[in-house]
Amino acid sequence: MEPFYYSQMSKTERSVYHGMKTGLTALAPSFCVPRLEGRQLADVFFKLRLDNPEIFYAVSFQYRGYRDSDKVEVIPEYLFDKGRVKEHKQAMEARVAKLARPALSMSEWDRELYIHDTICSTVRYDKLKKPYSHEIIGPLGQGVGVCEGIAKSVKILCDALGIWCIIAISEANPEKKIKYRHAWNVVRIGGVYVHLDATFDNSLSRGGTVRHDYFNLDDRSLFRDHEPALYGIPSCTDGNRFYYREKKLSFTKTEEVAKRAAQAVKKGRELIFHWRGGYLTREVLQELLGLMEQAAVQRGKHAAVSLNWPQAVLQVSFRDAEPAEELVVEEANEGERDG
Repeated sequence: MEPFYYSQMSKTERSVYHGMKTGLTALAPSFCVPRLEGRQLADVFFKLRLDNPEIFYAVSFQYRGYRDSDKVEVIPEYLFDKGRVKEHKQAMEARVAKLARPALSMSEWDRELYIHDTICSTVRYDKLKKPYSHEIIGPLGQGVGVCEGIAKSVKILCDALGIWCIIAISEANPEKKIKYRHAWNVVRIGGVYVHLDATFDNSLSRGGTVRHDYFNLDDRSLFRDHEPALYGIPSCTDGNRFYYREKKLSFTKTEEVAKRAAQAVKKGRELIFHWRGGYLTREVLQELLGLMEQAAVQRGKHAAVSLNWPQAVLQVSFRDAEPAEELVVEEANEGERDG
């Protein structure tokens, strides 16, 4: 199957893509490709690296053209010298193979879950945004990354485990205090396209608990708190693969919330659930908070609740002491936003 972004290119762009891939794979100091304008060359270079996250060692390039020539010379910038690139490539190949091995016999959905949970439990967000954090070498080699490096790591593990996966990119939006582009994944599970944003879930996961608020969302849900995709991506119209629906933790009735809260406090466990009983208004939220506190009080506890409002996901823990705040509203992916 053709790489996703390659499949959307013109004939000339495909030739440039092939030339760049051949030159970068060979670690060539320079190579020639068909002539395109600088912006088009940069676009092909960027999409090539979305399709092929194993090319983590080439981060930018310069180029020069010659009068009357139908080609330009590309001079790539490598993160490391040739010897170190080869060492890092071998290390990354070994790391990907090692991480993929335990999931080889799992079902497709469980392989995807394994990848997501592995990333969320082993990678921390790099607020300094080092160059390698934008590539797989950050999350998989150093345990740190930004959204681009995390999305590339998800893709390379999906590739290793036979799951169709691409990287989606959205533009910055200064009006919403979104300073940077954002990257996440679209995967195909059971023949259905869904969104998977391990960075957003990583920002909500703490204390050993991995969140799944952005695991297999449809377009309607994801774009509540994501900007539109910069490049064309498949439509994701099926919300039935969403993690909390698959795990029967997506509730439509307040009685279900009361029942599950009572079970959780009795067993000394926290409860994470998705509200699907209509729009989560402040009135509905107050009713849910009251039910959870009521369940807690019956066991001599108090309910501490955090809320991902755009995705209507609540995380409830039951404590002996009354929390300073009954409700904490969380913003996913705060590392990518200004403030």
